[in-house]
Formats: sequence, C-alpha cells, structure tokens
Amino acid sequence: MSSSEPLSISAFQQLIRSRYYETDVQRGASGTFMLFIEEVGELATALHDNREGVEPTPKHKANLSEEFADVFAWLCTLANIASVDLTDALAKYTQPDRVKGVKG
Repeated sequence: MSSSEPLSISAFQQLIRSRYYETDVQRGASGTFMLFIEEVGELATALHDNREGVEPTPKHKANLSEEFADVFAWLCTLANIASVDLTDALAKYTQPDRVKGVKG
C-alpha cells in the first residue's frame, strides 16, 4: 500500500497485527494497556502544550500528529490482543438509533 492511498481502519489494524502481534500477545493485555496509557499521557501533554487560542507551530502540529498516531496504533494493538475487529466495533456509530446523545 502506498502512502498516497487512503488507509482504512481495518487495513491499519491488520498492519499493526502483522508487524507486532507475536510480541504484543506475549506482553499481554495488561502490559499493553499500560503502554497504551503511557501514549495517552504523551498525547495529553501535547494537547496541554497547545493552549486554546494559540496557533500551534509546525513543530507542535507534527508532535500532535505523532502522538495521535501512537495512541491509535496502541489501541489497535489492544484490539488485536482482545480479538476485537475495530471496523465492526465502530459500526455502532453508523446506526442512528444506537448511539444517541453527547457526553458533556
């Protein structure tokens, strides 16, 4: 797959699985979850560093992009370990009668 082609959630989850599954499954869900939370913390820091109303610098935008990607990759890793297909799981958001309301 070239970098100019859109990357589906399913294809990305499979990419993560093919590259890392053996190591990930040996680490287990609890160890992987801790690494996921570490990445969420790094994203939180990156978001905090860009205060609302302040235009982010190109360097900061690149850092945010990297941290969002890392969080998503680790989420895919957890889904792989738990045998959850994220494309199937996300389908609930396409059903208007299933997901309602907004968390405040």
